[in-house]
Amino acid sequence: MYEITTEVQFSAAHRLKNYSGPCENLHGHNWLVKATVRCSNLDISGIGIDFKVLKKHLREIVSNFDHKDLNAVLDPYNLNPSSENIAHFIFDCLKENLSGWDGTVARVEVFETPGNSAAYYE
Repeated sequence: MYEITTEVQFSAAHRLKNYSGPCENLHGHNWLVKATVRCSNLDISGIGIDFKVLKKHLREIVSNFDHKDLNAVLDPYNLNPSSENIAHFIFDCLKENLSGWDGTVARVEVFETPGNSAAYYE
């Protein structure tokens, strides 16, 4: 089994609903998203998935978040924009985008700040 990982960054604001503390107020972060996929087969070049293809799909998803209010972006999905919910949301989107590829999305990890992250995997 092979694992391929890429990462992208975006800047966005959010506020946590039903939370008591400073994060209940609107504030921003420079987010980092790492996505890992798994496959058991390689193509003729010895590649599971081209890094640029994986990064393109991840960037397409994250472009919906960049320089936006994540509450407004995720509210239609009834999601509080916690790092955990963002990781799950990106995982599901990436899984859908790669549905025709012969592999699986293994994990999405979202860093709200350096050293603080939440991940979703199945």
